[in-house]
Amino acid sequence: MSLKGKRIAVFVDQLYQEMEVWYPYYRLIEAGAEVHLVAAEAGKTYPSKLGYPCTSTKAYAELKAADYDGVIAPGGFAPDFIRRHPASSQFIAQIDAQGKLVAAICHGLWCLCSANVLKGRRCTSFFAIKDDVVHAGGLWEDSEVVVDHNLVSSRKPDDLPAFMKACISVLNR
Repeated sequence: MSLKGKRIAVFVDQLYQEMEVWYPYYRLIEAGAEVHLVAAEAGKTYPSKLGYPCTSTKAYAELKAADYDGVIAPGGFAPDFIRRHPASSQFIAQIDAQGKLVAAICHGLWCLCSANVLKGRRCTSFFAIKDDVVHAGGLWEDSEVVVDHNLVSSRKPDDLPAFMKACISVLNR
């Protein structure tokens, strides 16, 4: 399915999980979407857990939910840095309120916890943050991918094929 005309924000910060940024980034571009790597500062390079660099193209403060069709929060330890910026949480909440794709994998659910979008919704994450997700109101389950309306979540890099298939499906609704 083509994603031509769709615009997606992929959040990034230091210590991101490489596959959880680059697999969605290139898969979405391959499908025809315009993808922006978004962080606290535009044009800044952020190292992954293994040191692989990622240079942001936009800053959270520049984003307007009306201009985007979805957002993806990767895992690693980056979500702990991402959610320290109120503009990132506000963007996620606005995208969710508009019924657009809100997707997170692994520890990326920490961003959704901080954006207050999980209450009463089915989701999954890396098992180590299950308690955080449950305390944020999420209905946690141990599944490869969970789709609850516009919310897509997965547990770990091994789940990326199912995660991206679900993300693309939501974007094509």
